[in-house]
Amino acid sequence: MSRTDLLPDAGPVLSLRQALYRAGRDYKGGITALSHDLAMDLDSLQKKLKLNEERRWPTPDELEEIIAATRDSRLLDALVRPAGAVWYRPEPVDATCDALKAVGELLQTEGAFVGSLHAGAADNVWQPHEVALLEHHGNQVIRAVLGIMAGARASMEGRCDG
Repeated sequence: MSRTDLLPDAGPVLSLRQALYRAGRDYKGGITALSHDLAMDLDSLQKKLKLNEERRWPTPDELEEIIAATRDSRLLDALVRPAGAVWYRPEPVDATCDALKAVGELLQTEGAFVGSLHAGAADNVWQPHEVALLEHHGNQVIRAVLGIMAGARASMEGRCDG
């Protein structure tokens, strides 16, 4: 695979092909390390993750292995977005005052972003890129809140006071 990044500054919302390319390229050690970790031929993997390759896609089993190895959130987003779903990786966050403040700040930041989309709401004509960004930021908020909830549950279940 070329050392030249064919997808610079693509933004947070990627197609499945773009997400596969980015997941392979951004894997620790690059696509060579990924092919080694998957015990897959480097040339074959490069062709399957290539941006402009229409004929070669990973098989379902290979896709599952790529997802498991990379755990790339952009790839997960690209997979579930067409179904209108949100994925969530259970990562409990301590439900401390600081963590709750951080979620509050995240909600304020994301709320400000949503407020900045007034152009789409004003004329009631939403553009695809506006909706994609709105969904991306909404999913970020959902994951943050679910992480706090999981942390609170883990804290409660770990107590020994009754």
